[in-house]
Amino acid sequence: MKRPITAALAVVGYVIMIVPIVFVVATAFTSGSTLRFPPDGFSLRWFGEAFAYEPFVEATISSVQLAVLAAALALLIGVPATLAIHRGRIPGKGLVEGLFLSPLIVPELVVGLALFQQLMVGLDLDNFTALLVGHTALMLPYAVRVTGASLALADPALEEAARGLGASPLRAFLNVTLPVLRPGIFSAGLLSVVTSFNNVPLSLLLQGRDFRTLPVTMLDYVQQSYDPMVAAASTLILAATVVIAVIAERTVGFAKIFGGISK
Repeated sequence: MKRPITAALAVVGYVIMIVPIVFVVATAFTSGSTLRFPPDGFSLRWFGEAFAYEPFVEATISSVQLAVLAAALALLIGVPATLAIHRGRIPGKGLVEGLFLSPLIVPELVVGLALFQQLMVGLDLDNFTALLVGHTALMLPYAVRVTGASLALADPALEEAARGLGASPLRAFLNVTLPVLRPGIFSAGLLSVVTSFNNVPLSLLLQGRDFRTLPVTMLDYVQQSYDPMVAAASTLILAATVVIAVIAERTVGFAKIFGGISK
């Protein structure tokens, strides 16, 4: 009895998630001038409009820059923290790991408001610096959790054997530990970039006139216009995300990494 109910709930969940995406993608290919479903004919006009719309182009560049920098900083902080948590002898490891994972629990609006009060009002920092700090904090759980899953799949005896054969700590890390961590680092980096690029709540609170991310720019555009250009831009973002996920799966295998997390 439980399996049919579970299957039915799963189908309902998939429908709720997929149907809105289908509507947006279908609307992006309309030849009409308004957001409506079913679309009026077929056309690639709005994709050209999205590529030519300067605020979207500038915001895309800004979002990519912010996402890459935030992911890089999160990995620079998260990878050593992961090594310390899993291989080090520090007191309160669970507390330290929970601290790094806490951005997943705290609502992003709360984080954004706190950063706005402390960094932009208190320290008078520019909005890009505040955004970078905020996005880096939000990406830390991915860096710690995903790289930690890769490290958990490795045998600590391998590094100990390398040290026993005369390798220095640095050489043992570069030749033994780093190759084990590489899939997790790559996966965490991709997840961080995608998550940062698509972030809205934090970016909305910390945005400024000089630096605006693409999702926030699209949100502002929707409030002023009802043409399908936003649907076209959303379809392009969706396609890019799917391509990145496929590349990551073919390159490092997300299933293996997340299998380690589930364990």
